[in-house]
Amino acid sequence: MKYGFIKVASATPKIRVADCKTNTINIIEQIKEAHKNGASLVVFPELCVTGYTCSDLFYQRVLLNAAEKSVEEVLKKTADLDIISIVGVPVAIESALYNCAAVIYKGDILGIVPKVNIPNYSEFYEVRHYTSGKNLYDEISYAGVETIISDNLVFCCDKMRDFSFGVEVCEDLWVAASPSVEHAKHGATIICNPSTSDDVIGKAQYRRDLVKMQSGKLCCAYIYSDSGFGESTTDMVFSGQNIISENASLLAESKRFTTGIIYADIDVQKLSAERRKTNTFTKSDDNNFTSVYFDMPIKQTKLSREFSRTPFIPSNKSDLDARCEEIITMQATGLATRLAHTGIQNAVLGLSGGLDSTLALIVCVHAFDMLDIDRKNIHTVTMPCFGTTKRTKSNAQLLAEAYGVSFEDINITKAVRQHFADINHDESVTNITYENSQARERTQILMDLSNKYNGLVIGTGDLSELALGWATYNGDHMSMYAVNVSIPKTLVRYLTAYEAQHSEGVLKTVLLDVLDTPVSPELLPPDKNGEIAQKTEDVVGPYELHDFFLYYLVRFGFEPNKIYYLAKRSFAGKYDNATIKKWLTTFVRRFFTQQFKRSCLPDGPKVGSVTLSPRSDWRMPSDACVNLWLENLEED
Repeated sequence: MKYGFIKVASATPKIRVADCKTNTINIIEQIKEAHKNGASLVVFPELCVTGYTCSDLFYQRVLLNAAEKSVEEVLKKTADLDIISIVGVPVAIESALYNCAAVIYKGDILGIVPKVNIPNYSEFYEVRHYTSGKNLYDEISYAGVETIISDNLVFCCDKMRDFSFGVEVCEDLWVAASPSVEHAKHGATIICNPSTSDDVIGKAQYRRDLVKMQSGKLCCAYIYSDSGFGESTTDMVFSGQNIISENASLLAESKRFTTGIIYADIDVQKLSAERRKTNTFTKSDDNNFTSVYFDMPIKQTKLSREFSRTPFIPSNKSDLDARCEEIITMQATGLATRLAHTGIQNAVLGLSGGLDSTLALIVCVHAFDMLDIDRKNIHTVTMPCFGTTKRTKSNAQLLAEAYGVSFEDINITKAVRQHFADINHDESVTNITYENSQARERTQILMDLSNKYNGLVIGTGDLSELALGWATYNGDHMSMYAVNVSIPKTLVRYLTAYEAQHSEGVLKTVLLDVLDTPVSPELLPPDKNGEIAQKTEDVVGPYELHDFFLYYLVRFGFEPNKIYYLAKRSFAGKYDNATIKKWLTTFVRRFFTQQFKRSCLPDGPKVGSVTLSPRSDWRMPSDACVNLWLENLEED
């Protein structure tokens, strides 16, 4: 449960219809197994104590009494276990019979939730036996304990309020106005569904999509537990298709026509953060709900869930190719729209031979092709100075020639030296003045060329650089349209590789060499072999770490100590803990102190869920204090 992770389980026991003793033994065994494997919550199928297909046997007091005794047995045998069990059972109250889910914890029943929507169509005939639990609220004695039966219950952990759940039963999911909507609007981050859903051709995919969609609509985790082997096959077959989904993502699914338990790690803090961020997710004004609190100790969840080192990159190769195509098209569409709107048919681009400017050129080419504008109207400029290497300068020219765009070579060394003389700076002192004077001279040339050619200056800086403030203010920080503004450095590499994959000849060769070139601003002199000496990642840290930090800090608002915990797991074997913490500290500090650069960014297209534009997704005061975040990183 620490850091908001809750290990949950969906279980399908083997049952025998109307054999409550056997079913109870199997249920208890699976509760103990789930507990042994670290689960804090386990959900069982609808009416699993008796079997769903008992039909008119549900009129028999013998069966109902046996079911109640079975729940007593579950209470007794699991009283010392820190796990909540949700078990399907029929409950009779006076003249009515309800299809219910009993929520069991530490020898007590926290509450009983009745099914609201009782199907009476096709193969279903539940109205014959069951009464709807809609708006039911009663205090009852059941299985030897005093409890509440109501469809309007939300169960909340005292020590972690983000861990809260609601229960709806089978058909309740399939209707237009599912009870889970109100449960979620009353704070439930997890919805549990004890179900018995028969199988017909094509239903499995629909069921899976339905669970995923409900979890996405409600920004919740959804645990669906389905009946399987042992239910009567007189008229139906049950496959035990258990599904666990989180915010539209499928986390776990059982193999159909089997029994057993599936597990998943739910991040309830992430779900709560998503809801807070989405202001259309509003709290319900229905006051008929009751919150039931339980006291569960906060413990470290042994995670089986993996966290990709590259959260901005799809892991599936076919998904990655489709994503790259989509992103480049979005970037190009943004630029093409700006060009069409302004009536401008020229672009000016500083081409260094590095990754970012290469991607910017790729986007320009795609945009000009969209508008059927001559590529010669893309004016690329290389501006060598003290740190420029033969490799990058050569690649810049080769790229321009391969794409058929205009190319100029403007050496800025004399201009920068004149500037040094003007401000009385000693050239032998290679400090920040030495570096930024070059960056600003290059931007001045680009801006002046834009006037000369009546073109837009295309920005090349990426999202990772913006997060770290790794840009010269009013230098490469400035442009007229920044096409890479929401592309993190790790993704820049994949997009360029995608372009190389779909190129041939000289273009492919040079793109591959750009990918192999160290990331550098080339503002300091090369080494004695003429190779790049100034490597960005030696100064600010590995971009793959910073992109990981950025994703979880901005996308989900995670605390630094949680990001550190995840990074240690994800990068184990590549970076030691001290290295990860060092660069996370650097990231957090720079992220705060460099906000002033992001507060005056030029326009650029949003293409992903993380962006730092001050006009859309990220508004932050430039003088915000970083201390709380640095202190949090030191907390256990």
